[in-house]
Amino acid sequence: QVQLVESGGGSVQAGGSLRLSCAASGLTYGRWCMGWFRQGPGKEREGVAGIDKVGRTNYADSVKGRFTISQDNAKNTLYLQMNSLKPDDTGMYLCAAVWYCSSGAPRPEEFTYWGQGTQVTVSS
Repeated sequence: QVQLVESGGGSVQAGGSLRLSCAASGLTYGRWCMGWFRQGPGKEREGVAGIDKVGRTNYADSVKGRFTISQDNAKNTLYLQMNSLKPDDTGMYLCAAVWYCSSGAPRPEEFTYWGQGTQVTVSS
């Protein structure tokens, strides 16, 4: 059974940084496409960053140059380093996995397994 558990969220001021983690059980990183998503208050869930089976990364335009997705296959952990945070980055951040993914920023409807999320709040 696949289980994804996010951690690392919190409250920061604009311009600050956070690093999110997503620990997986029941699947092996490097064999799955992984993604980070967020859902802000009153907003639809959107893809933030994705990494495919060969390590290629894709980002939403709104986070390019500020966020970095990476994974440690030995630790079976996915990361999202978030720098220069803005109030618009506020939301619940979730990681997700899918066996096969298309190119471009990750799309929520394509992903199979989801974590419960970790809250990120950025104040101005």
